Amino acid sequence: MSAPETVDRVLLTAAVVMIVVAGALLLIRIWRGPSMLDRAISLDVCAALIIAGLGAKSAFARDSFYFPIMLVLAFLGFTGSVGIARFIAVRDRPLSRPVPPPAPGSEEGRR
Repeated sequence: MSAPETVDRVLLTAAVVMIVVAGALLLIRIWRGPSMLDRAISLDVCAALIIAGLGAKSAFARDSFYFPIMLVLAFLGFTGSVGIARFIAVRDRPLSRPVPPPAPGSEEGRR
């Protein structure tokens, strides 16, 4: 193997190790929480890690077979994140409070 191929293999191996470590830390974040939003963001990052792993595999094999799959996963991850964010935004919306009546003797109370 030539020097550029060796450097290429070392860098790809380092990238795969970093993806695996990030995946382990991601599982810890999903497990510990503490909120639903943290878990939703973790699942979005999980989709990004899967895409990165497929990209590393594609680079390692020097094959472009996985590029359309990566594109579809990116689209699904984005739409899933938007859907979860909308669900959490509706769920956490504060209740509308009624407007208090005007105080007696005020300008608005004399009308």
